[in-house]
Amino acid sequence: MKLQKSLIALALAGLSLVSLSAHAHKPWLLPSSSQVEAGRDGNAWVTVDAAISEGLFDIDHQPLKLDGIEVTGPDGAKVAMENVSNGKLRNTFDLKLVKTGTYKIALVSQSVFGSYKDKEGNVKRFRGTEETLAKDVPADATEVKLTRTDSRLETFVTTGDPDMAVFKTTGVGLEMVPVTHPNDLRAGEKATWRFLLDGKPAANQGVSLIPGGVRYRGTLGEIRQNTDAKGELTFTLPAAGMYMVSSSWPAAAPQVPGQPPQMAPRRASYAATVEILPE
Repeated sequence: MKLQKSLIALALAGLSLVSLSAHAHKPWLLPSSSQVEAGRDGNAWVTVDAAISEGLFDIDHQPLKLDGIEVTGPDGAKVAMENVSNGKLRNTFDLKLVKTGTYKIALVSQSVFGSYKDKEGNVKRFRGTEETLAKDVPADATEVKLTRTDSRLETFVTTGDPDMAVFKTTGVGLEMVPVTHPNDLRAGEKATWRFLLDGKPAANQGVSLIPGGVRYRGTLGEIRQNTDAKGELTFTLPAAGMYMVSSSWPAAAPQVPGQPPQMAPRRASYAATVEILPE
């Protein structure tokens, strides 16, 4: 029983990094607007909230750490976060959008978690990186079980005309390649996106589109579709608002009664905040 509880706890801890289900705490990046115009001073600014919450875009749990967030401008240069504020329930920062075009705000992480038995036969669990793996798992460990995760959390902001320069892929994990620009979405229209897994089309990949504001609706409002053989899918865009588009790989295996959840040797997740504008 002790071993089973340990494995269940470990599996849940790992899934929390990549699961974007209705009941999990979800990390998110929320820009004040996805399309930004210059103010009276001639400068374009956007404020980004970063948090982890049970209700999508609700400030109800804890802040998302800003370590590791990278902002890429339309010219490929890194953009510094300004006016960073760390709160109890959310963190925020401002971005000055000097150049016209599309900016990508991304938090990309890779980790390794798992369990093993030490020489006394005790089950130990750990979470770290490829670099810390040798330290996390003793050389004499037995029954070593590992899961590697690739996680990508993004949002996009445009000032001036949108462009595609920031959507260059890395070939690692799950990535979205927009056919329809994510800052050019309007209710009632169609949007097509392509998903890649390690640089190759992610065929038959489940993708969800979920609106914020579930606390006021009482229902999740999820729209879910699978990609085609080219890794593409097309959504008919619903009502205006902020949405999260998300996907995880592989699909969760059904749990066997009386057994701990199965831990895949590798998992990948993708999530991005997009704004659908009125018709």
